[in-house]
Order: sequence, then structure tokens, then C-alpha cells
Amino acid sequence: MKSLVLALLALLGLSQLAVAQIDTTGGRYRRPLFSQVTVTRGIVYGSAADVTGTTQTLRLDLYQPQGDTVRRRPVIVFAHEGAFLTGNRDDQFMTAICTRMAELGYVTASIDYRKGFFPFDSTNIGRAAIRAAQDMRAAIRFFRLDAATAKQYRIHPSYIFAGGSSAGAFMALQVGYLDKATEVPAYINLSTLGTLEGSSGNPGYSSQVAAVINMAGAVGSPTWLEPGNVPLVSVHGTADAVVPYTVGRAFGQSTSPRIFGSGSIKPRADAVGIPNTLRTLRGAPHVPYNGTGATSVAYFDTTFQTVRDFLRPLLRQPGTVLASSKSTSLSAASIFPVPAQQTINLTAPAGVPFKPVWLALVDAKGRTVRRILWEHPHLTIPRGNLPSGLYYLSGDGLPGRRLMLQ
Repeated sequence: MKSLVLALLALLGLSQLAVAQIDTTGGRYRRPLFSQVTVTRGIVYGSAADVTGTTQTLRLDLYQPQGDTVRRRPVIVFAHEGAFLTGNRDDQFMTAICTRMAELGYVTASIDYRKGFFPFDSTNIGRAAIRAAQDMRAAIRFFRLDAATAKQYRIHPSYIFAGGSSAGAFMALQVGYLDKATEVPAYINLSTLGTLEGSSGNPGYSSQVAAVINMAGAVGSPTWLEPGNVPLVSVHGTADAVVPYTVGRAFGQSTSPRIFGSGSIKPRADAVGIPNTLRTLRGAPHVPYNGTGATSVAYFDTTFQTVRDFLRPLLRQPGTVLASSKSTSLSAASIFPVPAQQTINLTAPAGVPFKPVWLALVDAKGRTVRRILWEHPHLTIPRGNLPSGLYYLSGDGLPGRRLMLQ
């Protein structure tokens, strides 16, 4: 019945009446409105058997803006670096990024996850990454469980983001884009680890995220990214000798798996229509933002600002069907051809000041199938693998417009 109602609303052209779920007015999520952050350490979010078979209790540190009265807030689940061997949830960078984002109004969490593997080869590194990503998925489910029951942390379940640095970014990328067992290399033998979701805790709740924050991470294959996947923001140094900026092997070791860094991920994201931003740090090494020296602090500020500016527009849109505002500055935009086959072209009206805006492509059942960043007055949207049928395109200043794909 819900799908039918959404479809009828769309057919009536009323999708623009939806209202955004997160209030970003007053500078919230852009300016540090909160001078103090409350940190609650050691919250248990799950447990699972580690590489030795010993049950490990999984914990997180939670950062909340002190004195905040907002009833439902976005949360970012972060994971630290350490090559799946070392590191901890309160390292210098995790503490800094969690604190800075909480000062803006986010709730942030830095998680423990299972580490350890031996020997150093493709199979064991891959298996360690799967275990760690299973733990991150459990942490995301933990917040959805709380949102549906105790509401202790006042989290909006539609606005859960996954992020990480280095190994932690591998995890976030898996959570966002590795969603089929068939995409896992056979040599990893996923069945011995369970499923992609794992069994680290909080079953029965979704581990889907609203966007991915990738800082110096990589994927096993760019084909993990598919049309309709969630938005992505990446930060990566071109001189990274640990996780390649484009294509290579971790640490440059021949025994490690071939991986695809942010410089290879972006072309794939562009090709399949995933909203994404890549902040390329020219000549920078691995995780240059992690440190207390002047250069590291400058890189940290760049990283923080990139993440902040990418996420904030997403908060002004509902987690499923994106809304348009009451502004009609783009209402006269041209959309062609009608019907469309391989591409959809969108041109802003002449004489109207143009500003970048997020768009949503929604199918007749009310499901968001693609999120698109309209950055320039003319936009070409590739069809990708979208099936034939009726769709609706909307965004800030662009009331719902009907499209037909043949």
C-alpha cells in the first residue's frame, strides 16, 4: 500500500511537497555551533569471533554536541587506520575528526573492529577486511536498533554515514558498495566467514548507509559501484605508497591483493551516475592529515572541510525520496529527449543564476534510484542499467519532473 501511495503522489506531480528531514538552518552542520563535545567511551555495540576464534567484545566511543536539543540527528560511523593489524578507536585522527564533526551538530562514533591476520597475502588480508566490514555493518545496525527502540542517542535512522581512514576507508567502501557475495573473490571463501552482513550483532536491522566517506581507501574492484548507489566523498594523496591512488598493491607488496584507489574509483562513480567528490592531495603521502605538525594540520583542515561540504547538502534531502524546496528558480529547466533512451539532458533556464544542486531520480514506486549532483547549467545523465518506465526528477528549486525511459 505504501508503494502505491507514493506512486500515486508522483503521478499527480506532488513529489515536490515532501519536506526535508534534517534542518540545516542557522549554520548547523557547517559552523561549529557547539563549543563542547560530550564523549562516552566504551559503548558495546556487538561481539564476534576474531581470527584466533576468541570472542571479541566490540566497542565504540560516541561523540555528541553538548547541550544539543535536536530530537533526531545524523550520525557518522568512523573506523580507524592500521592495515587491519594495529590502531585503536581513540587515535589522534579519529579523536580530531569525530570532535570537529560533533561541533557542527553531528553525532559521531569511532569503532573498534576485529584485527589481525597471518601470513601477509591476498587471502588473509581480504578475509581481515571482510571481518572488519562485518563489524562496521553491526555498528550501523546498532544505531538503527536504538533509533527504533530506546532512542537513547537520538539518531535519525535515514541519515547514517560510514567513513574511515586507510583500512577504515576500505571498510566504509565495502559497507557502501560491496553488496553481493558474488563480488567477493573466490579465494577469500566468504562462506567460512558467514555472510557480508556477518553476525557481529544487532540482527534484523539494515546496515545501509546514506553516503560513504573514503579517506585514503580502496576497493577490490571498481565494478562494486553501480547505478543507484549512495554518494561518495574521497580524499587521497597522489604519492600514497601504502594504498595506491590509482591501481596497485598495498604497501607495494606483490603478495598483497590488487586494489583500486580513489583515483580509479572516481571515474567509475562518474560513469554510473553516483554523486561523488574526490579531493586530490597532489604529492601527498599516505594519510597526510594524521599528525600534529603544521603540514598535517593543514591537510586535516582540507579533509574536514571536504567532508563537511559534501555531507551538508545530503542532509537537506529525505533519506529515501529527495525533496525539492519551494524555490522555483529551476522550474523552467529543459529536460530532453522525451522519451529518453541512453541519456537524459538537463539544461538550466537562461538568465537565472545557477548554483549546484542535488537531484534525485525516483521511480514510479517512490524509490530513489539515483542521486545526482547538478554542477553546471547543462547536465547529461547516463541511463546506465535503469529499466524502461516512468521516473521523476526533483531537487532544490526543481519541482518533480516526469521522465520516460524507453
